[in-house]
Amino acid sequence: MVNSLHNLFQAIANARDEQELRLHLMDALGEHFNAQYWGLCLLNEESSLAEVQMQGCPDADAFIERYDKLGRRIDPVLRYVIEHHAPAHEALVLSPEVWKQSELYQNCYAHYNHEHIMMGPIVSSGRLMGGVYFARPNDAPAFDYRDLADLTGLCLHLSSRLATLRSQPPKSNALLPSSCLTPREREIAELVAKGLTNAEIGAELWITQNSVKQALKRMFRKLNVSARAELVARLQGS
Repeated sequence: MVNSLHNLFQAIANARDEQELRLHLMDALGEHFNAQYWGLCLLNEESSLAEVQMQGCPDADAFIERYDKLGRRIDPVLRYVIEHHAPAHEALVLSPEVWKQSELYQNCYAHYNHEHIMMGPIVSSGRLMGGVYFARPNDAPAFDYRDLADLTGLCLHLSSRLATLRSQPPKSNALLPSSCLTPREREIAELVAKGLTNAEIGAELWITQNSVKQALKRMFRKLNVSARAELVARLQGS
């Protein structure tokens, strides 16, 4: 674990921009923490949600949608991370019995077999900039103090690098707007450009219509547009 974490720390330090930083993390996080599901959430400078990415979950959009409706307001692990700016797992804040009986577990995590969860904060100047998320299924061991220690180190490196990247002036050869979109969002954008409705896009990509709607909202915020036509024009460089 020490060597693999050291390599991850080096990859974080060498990331040239936020996109490269996300790529390094999403490719390697699950392996380092022996997690079946993992995710990365980044906030923009106004502390609004700017990016959510997940891997390992068969229907990540549906999970994010369900969690947004329920989890953010009642998640004790998230609350601990926000209040303490420190990593936490479910056993740190609740007993196993209380965790299994909680509304969040029963109506969200259990549905996707996220039996054991762990979160860590990305912080700069006392302000939350995002976080990382890990989950293990019910046949895997729970996260322990060693995982928390490793995650603490990861969050320190990640927080420092992200703060440095955001303090740098914008590059003159700015990336194309599409580079800030996730692969799934780019798929949705391509179908929007073809004139498909939300329902048709959902059917094409095997996701719910509401997942398409929520994805479009995130895309509008990222690209600073308010309509589908503007979205298409922005991505086509019009």
